[in-house]
Amino acid sequence: MTTSADPAPRLAVAFDLDGLLVNTEDIYPDVGAELLRRRGRSLGPDLLDAMMGRPQAVALKTMIEWHGLSDTIETLSRETREIFVGFLDARLAALPGAVTLLDRLATAGVPRCVATSSAPDYAHDILARLALADRFACVLTAHDVERGKPDPAIYRLAAERLGVVPERLVVLEDSHVGCRAGVAAGAVVVAVPGDHSRSHDFSGVRLVADSLADPRLHGLLGLG
Repeated sequence: MTTSADPAPRLAVAFDLDGLLVNTEDIYPDVGAELLRRRGRSLGPDLLDAMMGRPQAVALKTMIEWHGLSDTIETLSRETREIFVGFLDARLAALPGAVTLLDRLATAGVPRCVATSSAPDYAHDILARLALADRFACVLTAHDVERGKPDPAIYRLAAERLGVVPERLVVLEDSHVGCRAGVAAGAVVVAVPGDHSRSHDFSGVRLVADSLADPRLHGLLGLG
């Protein structure tokens, strides 16, 4: 039986990766543009929006169908990786407020994970490059679920791995696709849009934050 003196059940936090923790969403358009430039095509805002937040295979399938390309998903995936790696050393960075938020959550003892639509080798490489790998209890990727975002499976799994019910999981996402997944999972969803996603429909979220440093987000997480 719960009484007024009982502490509230603890929170846990699930972070998206691209465009939320790290600035890769600023790099991807240049990668996609180069991939298509080599084929005499262009990457417009509508195609970019259709690809955003999706597992890589889905995003590349969208690109192939959009432009009627003859390439396979596997071919484009290998080429994307080659182009992308060329940008990382010079441009990869954690987004504003990310490291401070992780520090505060660790101090408060709030369990955390990454839940991304990316492949595991990619996700672990990005986190390792920024010395963030040890900040999380687990890293969930596209290989951990049968269906990617906006399906809620990855956030239901995140709650299970972090030992909370979905209603006590705070999901931090930058895109409408990821937010839809969190809302469908029954989580508390906070949208943290970037320039690439400010026009997205964030229906159902608890808060649209200015950044990971937004005091309203820190208040929601009980960080003062």
